Amino acid sequence: MTTAPVPEALFQPETAGGGFPVATVVFALGFAAVHLSAGRWEFVHPERRRLFLSAGGGASVAYVFVLVLPEMGEAALVVSEVRLDAFFAEQLVFLVALLGFTLFYGVEVFVSQRRGEAIETSRMVYRAHLLVFVAYSATIGYLLFHQERAGLTNLFFYSLAMGLHFAITDYGLHRHYGATFDTTGRVLLAAGTLVGATTGLLTALDPFSVAMLFGFLAGGIVFNVLKEELPDITESRFAAFAGGAFVFAVLLLLA
Repeated sequence: MTTAPVPEALFQPETAGGGFPVATVVFALGFAAVHLSAGRWEFVHPERRRLFLSAGGGASVAYVFVLVLPEMGEAALVVSEVRLDAFFAEQLVFLVALLGFTLFYGVEVFVSQRRGEAIETSRMVYRAHLLVFVAYSATIGYLLFHQERAGLTNLFFYSLAMGLHFAITDYGLHRHYGATFDTTGRVLLAAGTLVGATTGLLTALDPFSVAMLFGFLAGGIVFNVLKEELPDITESRFAAFAGGAFVFAVLLLLA
């Protein structure tokens, strides 16, 4: 059986920061700075903090739906053409996104059910929870150097969306673990991001693997944003969430 040639222009991830290595390094350091500032949000007025977090959540979700998911659709076409005999080849990228969503949901259920148990058990749960987010941050740092689209503009919007996303997830960890997270957790998240970025600078994956990473990331982003917005609806600010989503979506479409 012969396979159709894969269009070279379709989903060719950029390497080495998409031709902007200096800017990419700056964005990676920015990610680390966001992590290191986690825990300092309590100095911000609660209403302003909630508005910012809701707006940031909207922007993060807009990035997934406006940019990542369409690119995943293109990636799915590539996968289906390259692996014609693979089971559910065209759906594979989206199955990985579902896996990312389900994995983070499972982690959250596990942590919630064991919070408040014996001190030693609580420490183990915290370490496992933190390890998941260190790996998550490292993946986001890695993908800084392997973007789906060329150009500094795309790199900027990816960095902005992920920086806002880090602010949301880090605040959630700070709220759950307090000083325990503030002393070491935020440092480990920053280190994990920089390790991921360094790995991305020095190594390159094939387009199929990068598509899988972006799919997993999309599922994780959607769950983690909704986790912060939905549990206590009275603390969410719908107008800020919708405004953040709308403004960021418009910027992405016009970029």
